[in-house]
Amino acid sequence: MRSVLLFAVTLFLTSIASAQRIEVTIPSAKPLTGHLILVISRKDTPEPRMQMEETYDSAQGFGVDVEGLAPGTPIVIDDKTPGYPRRSLADLDAGDYTVQAVFNVYEQFHLASGKTLWLPPDKGEGQHWNRKPGNPYNAPVKLHIDPRSSATLKLTLDKVIPPIAGTDEDPAVIAAKAGNAKWLRYTRFRSEKLSKFWGRDMYLGAWVLLPPGFNEHPDAHYPLIVYQDHFHAGFASPLPWVTTPPEDAEGRSGYRNVAAYKFFQDWTAGRLPRVLLLYVQSPNPYYDDSYDVDSANVGPYGSAINEELIPAIERKYRGLGQGWARATYGGSTGGWESLATQIFYPEMYNGTYTACPDPVDFHAYQNIDLYNDDNAFVRRGDFGEMPIAADRKPDGTIIGMVGDEYRYERVLGTHTRSTEQWAIWQAVFSPAGPDGYPKDVIDPTTGAIDKSTVKYWHDHYDLTAILQRDWASLGPKLEGKLHLAVGDGDTYFLNNAVHLLQTALDGTRNPHSDATFQYGPRMPHCYTGGPAEYTLEENRDTWPQRVIPQMVDHMLRTAPKGADTKSWRY
Repeated sequence: MRSVLLFAVTLFLTSIASAQRIEVTIPSAKPLTGHLILVISRKDTPEPRMQMEETYDSAQGFGVDVEGLAPGTPIVIDDKTPGYPRRSLADLDAGDYTVQAVFNVYEQFHLASGKTLWLPPDKGEGQHWNRKPGNPYNAPVKLHIDPRSSATLKLTLDKVIPPIAGTDEDPAVIAAKAGNAKWLRYTRFRSEKLSKFWGRDMYLGAWVLLPPGFNEHPDAHYPLIVYQDHFHAGFASPLPWVTTPPEDAEGRSGYRNVAAYKFFQDWTAGRLPRVLLLYVQSPNPYYDDSYDVDSANVGPYGSAINEELIPAIERKYRGLGQGWARATYGGSTGGWESLATQIFYPEMYNGTYTACPDPVDFHAYQNIDLYNDDNAFVRRGDFGEMPIAADRKPDGTIIGMVGDEYRYERVLGTHTRSTEQWAIWQAVFSPAGPDGYPKDVIDPTTGAIDKSTVKYWHDHYDLTAILQRDWASLGPKLEGKLHLAVGDGDTYFLNNAVHLLQTALDGTRNPHSDATFQYGPRMPHCYTGGPAEYTLEENRDTWPQRVIPQMVDHMLRTAPKGADTKSWRY
């Protein structure tokens, strides 16, 4: 028995000693702080750095935090480095792979709170580590990886992602293109509130689509409609601004360009109400979008947008500047933003058309009940347990689990710095922790739910709870203003929270809520409502043509006596 045990220990120690490792070197003249992401793929295209995703179909990734790394010192990936989908380098099958690494450079932010944090700044790319200007990376290389080998594999990140300025992704270049200058205006707006919070100059981007006749009618003043969405380099409605007939009408992108050109035709021909259409860019150190609310970690984006930016836009482009003459719409992240904006600024806006919103009730935080579940990764019975699903297809097929998605985000960054979905919710909704980073609502390793943090979320950002708590004051201000749509096969189970919201609003009194809800049977994420005979894409790509007239009709019905309802209706 003793000899068998000795043999097993010797075999174990030998396997540890011979475990393969990968060393990554970054040419630099100064110490490095940031996060290395190494991606391993069986496919050559697209580049491995573009193949990481939260579902089971992701390329393999490994992530390493780096702080004050001396120049020339290699960063090591070994069998202890956290990975996704496989947990460890030791779990990989021996074989030939395409390998690429990116180093996400962090900068110091000296917050008004007195805390100093290392975070990835947005560099105009919309907070994407794999496309961020200034990030070192290497061209994809072929490597033979064998976890049982003692060989050390080496990579050098000898390339740097170039700046966006002057490229087709530069808003200044986009705005100057032929066909755009007459209709589109871009503003890079420095926010005093955000700059004070972050301890450095912070900017919002604003795309304004002008109505036909804007220059010819200098005395006209216009309603403002705000479209809410993720980061896009150019204007979005959600359709891009396409001023010429697309050459290729085939496939999804071709169909979308055809729809975008149809929107251009409808807008410029005056077939839609003459309004200012505003799309706001708010990328930040945690995500490509701010969620447009004031947050302990992300900053006062709600105040910056609604109290600084929008008044400035209305002054510059002759907005009416009154609550009856504003409305908002958006889907997904933008859906949550549009609903939250209407709730938190009930008299500043006169309606929201909200589609497939992020969780509006934390009893259904995707597929997690933050109030009654003890763990976000698994539900346990007396003898068994079931992993909690996160993503699905409309037919119910599960394609992602919550615990796996947290491992995916751990590969991309720690301390809520993955710049992905679970991280930004935590960054927006949580209080700051003792170290200055967002306090964990879910333990990223075990899945345990922190009920004290949940209480903070409930009081500040659970939209259903806020409506129930404050209905006596909010209800009269929201009459005729709430319109929601979601697919009942939503990819992220977001329909469940919308149903809970409807149940809560159906039970209101004095006044009884008149909010409208539309559910799309078996429709996935990004369902926007609309005629049942249309496809998801047809409804989504005609969304502005459907909702803008409805918004304006409501404005005209509710305009106060003496309001300007004529100067812009030429």
